[in-house]
Amino acid sequence: MPLQIINSFATWILKKRIHQMELFLKYPHEVQEELLFSLIKSAEATQIGKKYDFSSVKNYTTFSERVPIASYEELEPLIELTRKGEQNVFWHSNIKWFAKSSGTTNAKSKFIPVSAEALENCHYKASKDLLCLFLNNNEDSQLFTGKSLRLGGSKQLYEDNNTFFGDLSAILIDNMPIWAEFSSTPSSKISLMGDWETKLPAIINETVNENVTSLAGVPSWMLVLLQKALETTGKSNLLEVWPNAEVYFHGGVSFEPYKEQYKKLFPKDSFKYYEIYNASEGFFAIQDQNGSDELLLMLDYGIFYEFIPMDTFGTLNQRVIRLNQVELHKNYALVITTNSGLWRYLIGDTIRFTSLNPYRIKVTGRTKHHINVFGEELMVENTDTALAKTCKMFNCEMVDYTVAPIFMTNNQKGAHEWMVEFKNPPEDIAKFTQALDENIQALNSDYEAKRYNNMTLNPLVLHVARTNLFYDWLKQQDKLGGQHKVPRLSNERTYLEQLLQLT
Repeated sequence: MPLQIINSFATWILKKRIHQMELFLKYPHEVQEELLFSLIKSAEATQIGKKYDFSSVKNYTTFSERVPIASYEELEPLIELTRKGEQNVFWHSNIKWFAKSSGTTNAKSKFIPVSAEALENCHYKASKDLLCLFLNNNEDSQLFTGKSLRLGGSKQLYEDNNTFFGDLSAILIDNMPIWAEFSSTPSSKISLMGDWETKLPAIINETVNENVTSLAGVPSWMLVLLQKALETTGKSNLLEVWPNAEVYFHGGVSFEPYKEQYKKLFPKDSFKYYEIYNASEGFFAIQDQNGSDELLLMLDYGIFYEFIPMDTFGTLNQRVIRLNQVELHKNYALVITTNSGLWRYLIGDTIRFTSLNPYRIKVTGRTKHHINVFGEELMVENTDTALAKTCKMFNCEMVDYTVAPIFMTNNQKGAHEWMVEFKNPPEDIAKFTQALDENIQALNSDYEAKRYNNMTLNPLVLHVARTNLFYDWLKQQDKLGGQHKVPRLSNERTYLEQLLQLT
């Protein structure tokens, strides 16, 4: 059949990339070194290149001494120059696309530059590599006999000073090659719709009769879409809607708290889940093994990596190290230099290495989204895992959650205060709360030490959120749909207090 021929040809083309990947797997440090100096050479004549005299930079030490670690706020003036049409500021080729960051929950948006090089050699290259790795691991896949259901951002592109900004997903869809458009659903017109509550039924109406073989999107929002699809069709699971579905490609938030719900939606042992790690700033890592939660760090996407050990982060003794210095199972803040002109940019994510040959990682959280008010160093990875385990113990399902500290006042000890919305709540909230606290202690020795005999921290406090609380909060913040995320952990109480006011 024609579709099978297309499937075979597409599989053959994509799998040729495996041999190119072997180069950075075998020579990771050399590939990264060569990439860094290629980036420096490309930007010699830019404003940044002249400021730091890139033409005389001959080694990494000189580069790291001249170019400071930078936050978005420090780069923003240069980004604004380019948004207004000035070019050759931090990158040599013209930049006309800016990804409006939807990962931040701050009121002020970030506009991340996206060069033509990044589109082609990072984002699109990664999308093909994702398919390549999946097909290489699953020889009998019929992925290209059907379509991929994509769930992108909920903002349209806007024009301003001959530059454009929107969600990264909107930029990718707007520049997508024709072959990718034919293999995707819904159409670009629906994918780029701005209003989530209008977009949701439109996606369902267009996709329920398609032969969907794969799905891609953020787990929390994809779950909303899939449950609505079941409600619309009256089916008991998604395999009755899309019987040929093989894999769900996910990223953006941890999959751990949602895993059991997806298994019920796709009740087939052979159905696969593949995780990706990407952001507006670039595409960083891809799951390269079936049934794994480790991600292969991709070293040839035009991104040079550096790492800050979290035990030194933000201190006078902050260290910045290269790939050849990282250690297993330590938390690092990620620093990137990219082919969009982000130089030693602190992206705000934290990772840890699970393997050094090849380099595989897990995303553990955000530099700003952790709780360390009492020295407990609680990471999102800890709370995601503990909550998933506790939900499984009590046969219940979670929709969303956030955690904030209860500060020590009037000689009272501190604690952690949780807001959790359940799809179906546990029968005994008190026992659930106790088990959750114990599961966190088992995962985090610092938290366990602070909880010992209630020495520093009292038992956690848990509120059961009303139905749609987090949805209503996101709507109030104008952050419905696509890639927007609920902040899991915070050292402050801002998010929790806003949610409490809506209860």
